[in-house]
Amino acid sequence: MEIKKVDTPSLAKVFLEMPLSLYAADKNYIRPLDDDVENVFNPQKNGLFSIGDCCRWLLFDDNGTVIGRIAAFFDQVTAKNYAQPTGGCGFFECINDEKAAFQLFDTAKGWLMERGMEAMDGPINFGSRERWWGLLVDGFVQPCYCSNYNPPYYQRLFEAYGFQVYFKQYTYRRLTDEKIEDRYAAKAKRILGMKGYHFDYIKRNELARAAQQFRTVYNQAWVNHDGIGEMTEMQANKLMKDLKSIIDPIGLWFAYYEGEAVGFFISIPDVNQLVVKYVKGKVGLKGLLILLWNKWFKRCKTLFGIVFGVVPAHQRKGVEVGLVMESARVIVGKKAKTGYEELQMNWIGDFNPKMMNLAQQIGARVYKTHHTYRYLFDRTKPFERHPVL
Repeated sequence: MEIKKVDTPSLAKVFLEMPLSLYAADKNYIRPLDDDVENVFNPQKNGLFSIGDCCRWLLFDDNGTVIGRIAAFFDQVTAKNYAQPTGGCGFFECINDEKAAFQLFDTAKGWLMERGMEAMDGPINFGSRERWWGLLVDGFVQPCYCSNYNPPYYQRLFEAYGFQVYFKQYTYRRLTDEKIEDRYAAKAKRILGMKGYHFDYIKRNELARAAQQFRTVYNQAWVNHDGIGEMTEMQANKLMKDLKSIIDPIGLWFAYYEGEAVGFFISIPDVNQLVVKYVKGKVGLKGLLILLWNKWFKRCKTLFGIVFGVVPAHQRKGVEVGLVMESARVIVGKKAKTGYEELQMNWIGDFNPKMMNLAQQIGARVYKTHHTYRYLFDRTKPFERHPVL
């Protein structure tokens, strides 16, 4: 077997297309958009290159057939948030062969060690956590937009190499035609009546304001969490710009206290259902027409919650329940109007029991489970899981 660094356009194309043969018989696999993957590795598109670096490789067998791929990366801000400097590996794909997988892992490990890292998490993204994060271990159904999907045997390959579960990420799901229990609805009603608070969704012409509100809340609610850095104004604007063509305003909810944003719950229509599953990696004119058609006729059945946050000063006051209940109010029992049959709440870590409880309060149940693994390079060091919030 031979490892080759991806350093030419032709090898970059092979990197994109390598998974297709692995998933040829898997009816649930959805090929990601090429640009979504390539932009991760483009210094002009990914601001993390200004504080870190990334490399990717392909693995070929003796006949010259590509049988695996992997990327390794780090950024100095995230790396320094841990007891040991920690980088990451991701975009892993491989045949069902331990020797091949271990060669890919060894390559990523060696590159990170040369750059001062002492551990690697994986499979994760060289970017924000709502994309390409964690290994799917339960719930092998069609993935939502930019969510990792993989064969079940990947769990064995990661764990046989020595990766250990750093935390689990749950995707919770509830059907929109299921009624919210009266006791939780009553609690939400009390919260909504609290003096000084109100909840509202963002109108389409207010996205610039929403970007700044989002950044303000995010940097208070999330920046002190393990491994998360501050969001810049440019990153916030880019996020809203990327969402503009596909958002449904009823998914962009904010909590306000005396006019100031103190929380958010951001959900988007599942882009995989709207367009990605139909276009083989490239949107083009055909994809745009499909997108418009599916939006107009409300053919997207999933509203996909991607991020949630409340600033510390307003936590434990019921704002979380109010946000989720208000957002649920406009979709529960409204399938004929909205087209949505389900709400999926993505990326709820097992280190966050408050959010797990909140999801359960609106009648959601665990639908998918991803593992984020960590591998300590010094095998004599004690392993610790992500601390509980």
